[in-house]
Amino acid sequence: MAIIFGIVFFVLAKFGFPVITRMVEKRSEHIDTSLRLAREAQEKLLSLSEEQAALIEATKKEQARLLKEASETKDRIIAQAKEEAREEASIILKKARTEIEAEKESAIRDIRRQVAELSVEVAEKVVRENLSSQEQQIRLAEKMAGEISSAIPAGIRN
Repeated sequence: MAIIFGIVFFVLAKFGFPVITRMVEKRSEHIDTSLRLAREAQEKLLSLSEEQAALIEATKKEQARLLKEASETKDRIIAQAKEEAREEASIILKKARTEIEAEKESAIRDIRRQVAELSVEVAEKVVRENLSSQEQQIRLAEKMAGEISSAIPAGIRN
């Protein structure tokens, strides 16, 4: 049994152990390579995480800048719209004042026409009455002046 063991050991030592040793070394090299590749992949993932964080930060800054620009644009548009509204209101007020002035002038012309008609009526009444005495003429003139004065509105007399 010792001789068979010695022969088996010799055969294994000559042919078996070198093959087993090479396989163990190959396996060890494969494990080392896999560990190195895993470390490289982990480093790449860490690098990608950092890049992702940088991209997220850049995106947030860009978003903030765009929001600020949008807010400024909104404020500028609102200010411009207010200014245009003020200008339009001013134009409308000017037109209204012009129309009021035209209506006032028309009313004054109308009142003057009515005063002229009253004057003609007064003259007609004077002609109809007996104007023989100077006293009657003065009384009649004062009476007609009072009627004319009361016919003219207070705002127009000025």
